[in-house]
Amino acid sequence: YGGMGLDFSYSIAVAEELGNIHCGGIPMAIGVQAAMATPALARFGSDELKKQFLVPTIAGDVVACLGVSETGAGSDVASIKTTAVRKGDEYVINGGKMWTTSGCQADWMCLLANTSEGPPHRNKSLICLPMNLPGIHVAKKIDKLGMRSSDTAQIFFEDVRVPSKNIIGEEGMGFTYQMLQFQEERLWGVASVLTAMENIIQETIAYTRQRKVFDRSVLHNQTVHFRLAELTTEVELLRSLLHRAVALYVEGSDVTKFASMAKLKAGRLAREVSDSCLQFWGGMGFTSEVLVSRCYRDMRLTSIGGGSDETMLSIICKYMEILPSK
Repeated sequence: YGGMGLDFSYSIAVAEELGNIHCGGIPMAIGVQAAMATPALARFGSDELKKQFLVPTIAGDVVACLGVSETGAGSDVASIKTTAVRKGDEYVINGGKMWTTSGCQADWMCLLANTSEGPPHRNKSLICLPMNLPGIHVAKKIDKLGMRSSDTAQIFFEDVRVPSKNIIGEEGMGFTYQMLQFQEERLWGVASVLTAMENIIQETIAYTRQRKVFDRSVLHNQTVHFRLAELTTEVELLRSLLHRAVALYVEGSDVTKFASMAKLKAGRLAREVSDSCLQFWGGMGFTSEVLVSRCYRDMRLTSIGGGSDETMLSIICKYMEILPSK
């Protein structure tokens, strides 16, 4: 379908390199195309759907978005309210989506909606939804703390009709398919902040080496260079966990636990690295003129988007059999 036929480890290599871009919104937008809106389509979609939606997405001719989160259902995917009711050869969609990355410019959406009245984990389906259909209203572009170069939309659906053939895989399997997509999304998210964290640390080393306080460089203080060494060690440990999870995923293993662990650690470490390094920049770190302040804003999303820290902890606990499975 136009891809290179490489395994997922190559996507992670790309994600790590994209961390060199001094802007979190661009790696995130590419990640939506490569690892968030398309894995289920590539794995479970019909040949016709792949030709219509996957081929132009891989080519970069169209923009894709993922419609999962809603105003009252962010990390709690099972609680979404958007419905797609079967009427003849069509689904009629009503509801809305929130926090949709690239939603203002997307050509199509990988939409998760309730297609029956059954149990919440078995009544959902993924649907390829063209964004130019009547009844789709992009309400607004959301003003955000960080990732400001990336458009994030609130979208409403009012009696939107889409062919029933646009469903991905089997009806009622959407929750399961989306949980599988989350594995790739979370691993991509981890990879994309690794290099950014390394770059912040290196820039902080260079700045504190030349910045003088009380007649000596800031870097000369043991508390500073020890802290930077500690943070560098944490980044390398996270990279090892990521690469282990990716290797297992390529082998076909369920890596939900490891992906959740890596996502949790990445979000917390991104906050720790950006906050610690910004402190060492002093007043300059509080300006918009330096990379560390932008990363401080952009990377804060890592602990929220794609499943919050609290959601990751719940998943890890279930795999540790601390909490009962639903």
